[in-house]
Amino acid sequence: MAFEITDSNFQQDVEEKGGITVMDFWAEWCGPCRLIGPIIEKLATEYEGKALVGKVNVDHNPDVAMKFGVRSIPTVVILKDGKEVQRHVGVTTQANLSRLIDEQMN
Repeated sequence: MAFEITDSNFQQDVEEKGGITVMDFWAEWCGPCRLIGPIIEKLATEYEGKALVGKVNVDHNPDVAMKFGVRSIPTVVILKDGKEVQRHVGVTTQANLSRLIDEQMN
């Protein structure tokens, strides 16, 4: 299950932990976000123990969304050791996101 990333846990659970983090910025009212949601859940299972895969509800966590300049959702941001290394805006496939994650693991 995807980890819920919030304004209050971002620094401790994402920035300070290091490693690979995949953040899906979404909102309940966003139709395209509902398409990518199940993909994020599958990635959370696939990368369990290798990467933190989480979801950021932009309506409830505006600080994290603002920190990454998210203007359009869904947006998937991949971090390596707390620094942004990849970004994809819009709906995409599981294969494409897996490729982007795998590139950062090597």
